Amino acid sequence: MICRIWHGRTACTKADAYARFLEERAIPDYRSVRGNVSVAIMRRDEGAVSHFLTVTHWDSEASIRAFAGEDVLKAKYYAEDKEFLLEFEPQVQHYVVMAGTS
Repeated sequence: MICRIWHGRTACTKADAYARFLEERAIPDYRSVRGNVSVAIMRRDEGAVSHFLTVTHWDSEASIRAFAGEDVLKAKYYAEDKEFLLEFEPQVQHYVVMAGTS
């Protein structure tokens, strides 16, 4: 299993709206791809900035490719992200899941 982690930052004033967008648009998109095992989105407020981590689990690199395209480490963004994000980090991180709980 592969864990894919994306990080983004938004102004705290936009964080609640961004969280709603993620729930309504991004999470269903992740879940629609065959091979997606799970999706978790976390938020941490730090001063005037909110950090978001999207942590997804996938059954294979091929499944990630079906979601993200040929460059599996390239971050995938939605058109609506430009309304919220302070910058666009170019890459995500992948980890091989070695152990876990169920």
